[in-house]
Amino acid sequence: MPDRVDVLVVGAGTAGAAAAWRAATRGMKVLCVDRGPLDRAGAHWRNGVSGEAFDEAAVPWPVGPERCGDAGRFHLVAGWGPDRVVVEGHGVLEVDMRRLVQRLQRRAAEAGATLVGDVSVDWVDDDRVTTSAGVVRAGAVIDASGLTGARLLRPPRTLRRDLCAAAQAVYDVDDRADALGFLDAHEVAEGETLCFTGVAGGYSILNVRVHGDEVAILTGSIPADGHRSGHGMIEDFVAAQPWIGARRSMGRRAIPLGRPHDELARGRVAAIGDAARQVFSAHGSGIGPGMVAARTLVDTLADGGTPDDWAVRWMRERGGLFAAYDLFRRFSQTLTVADLTDLMGAGLIDGETAAAAMAQRLPRPAPGRALALAPALARAPGVVGRLAAVGARMAALQALYAAYPRPGARGHWAAAVARAAGD
Repeated sequence: MPDRVDVLVVGAGTAGAAAAWRAATRGMKVLCVDRGPLDRAGAHWRNGVSGEAFDEAAVPWPVGPERCGDAGRFHLVAGWGPDRVVVEGHGVLEVDMRRLVQRLQRRAAEAGATLVGDVSVDWVDDDRVTTSAGVVRAGAVIDASGLTGARLLRPPRTLRRDLCAAAQAVYDVDDRADALGFLDAHEVAEGETLCFTGVAGGYSILNVRVHGDEVAILTGSIPADGHRSGHGMIEDFVAAQPWIGARRSMGRRAIPLGRPHDELARGRVAAIGDAARQVFSAHGSGIGPGMVAARTLVDTLADGGTPDDWAVRWMRERGGLFAAYDLFRRFSQTLTVADLTDLMGAGLIDGETAAAAMAQRLPRPAPGRALALAPALARAPGVVGRLAAVGARMAALQALYAAYPRPGARGHWAAAVARAAGD
């Protein structure tokens, strides 16, 4: 390993490898280490990532085997149906995460970065970084080591009620006629995604996509709420579908939900991705945000800024969006299938709001939606009234994050955020 670098990246998964690649292309001397073998870094399953995130992160879109599916129609179903919202043109791609990480690592190495596996980082003292392989001097340190990694900024632990147990698996289709019959029964075409929502209670989904001779299943839930884990949901679903055959692949992991950590940087160190809790809580996705954070942080450093310069900018521009949607996530944990049906029927969950959440942005203002609030309140006063109250608090959070302070003045700000969020 080099003993002196401009940037030391801790973690060689999606966010870390993207940061190493970006830094090397910006002319910086880069060392990227991972506590495990490089070929085991990051997620090893299929995941949905928006094309917008690839563009914003300056990462070329996946092609070939890395891109498992295009943005077909997405059916957001209340429970097991039939009530649903159909989303067209959402721009989310189905990506093989293992191949994406390999591509990012390869591009980083080709650009001149040094990547080393089986090296852990123990401590950072100014520019001295103590690792299991010796001391490295680094101008900046990027912690992209995930939920249970190096924890260089010593963030608060994520509570069990904020951990999503997610899983994804791909199986053979043993009986294609029965598989197509399953799709017909749920009124979807081959290649489209069925998203059964709330089927394990509250914040839970089971996505099913049949294409050719395979079926991909993605699940997530919060077991601390007393619900079946994502892995258990897959097992139950497969056992109930005789047309599903042998398993080809499976991955599972805990995803940290919650607002971004109040401190994203300190001194020479900045955290990105899961290590910073930059996860879009509405559906537990952190791949796109991690790659985008990697680009914006590295560009700040390359242009002469500090980690805290980047943290202030990121929080003011994006923190409110993530915090607001986390508040909505906590609201969704209280919803029943009947509540979802009422919100869909009232037009408060529709194609536009669902597409915005999938693209990780706020819905565009729609006068028709505001006009629909009064009849929606009359139709389902309980759940619609609760949603209106949550919407007001979401707006308050966005205003607070737009005024995210510099170091030394964050105590009062953090207390105000906690009050707005109802902690």
